[in-house]
Amino acid sequence: MVSVRIYVEGGGNSKDLQSRCREGFRKLIERTGFEGRMPSTVACGGRNKAYEMFKIELRSADVNKFPMLLVDSEEPVTMAPWDHLKSRDGWDRPAGAEDDQAQMMVTCMETWIMADREALRNVFGARLRESALFPAEDLERRSRVDLQGALKNATKDCGRGKGYDKGRRSFQILAELNPEILKESLSYFRRFIETLDRHLQETRR
Repeated sequence: MVSVRIYVEGGGNSKDLQSRCREGFRKLIERTGFEGRMPSTVACGGRNKAYEMFKIELRSADVNKFPMLLVDSEEPVTMAPWDHLKSRDGWDRPAGAEDDQAQMMVTCMETWIMADREALRNVFGARLRESALFPAEDLERRSRVDLQGALKNATKDCGRGKGYDKGRRSFQILAELNPEILKESLSYFRRFIETLDRHLQETRR
């Protein structure tokens, strides 16, 4: 049985937010069809800590363990994932790391969130300004600053403390996302799910 553990950027230094981060990813992945063969998720806070924790796990992993790194790409991706992370963050590809152990939310988690308009409507209600959101096409080419700003702008009329922000609100929406909608328009989300499916095959048997 293969054990997959995902070291994800998110949750900051707060135990509450780290718990909400894990729960958001758990619900999204479970909804993708992995119930009964779920990976575990480690909310690491900052991206550098996620990379360091992934490297530690990789050094001790045997053939039955498959650690994965999942971080924001921070910028549009024009090269292979490990090459992107080397260019952008200065991270060396660890010895023995496979291509698909480097997974990215391109360019950030807000890309995933903006892709699912139905989930946004369910969370923010009638005051959501959908006209302020970007079209679903080419979302992975948008800058994280533009994506985050558009979500804040689209939800600014939702009431005090009810608009979009990173943290509790973002993880709440993450848990509501429909993975089938994300797979339609986000190639790096599809890559993430396909990698999970491939390495969790033996768990299903």
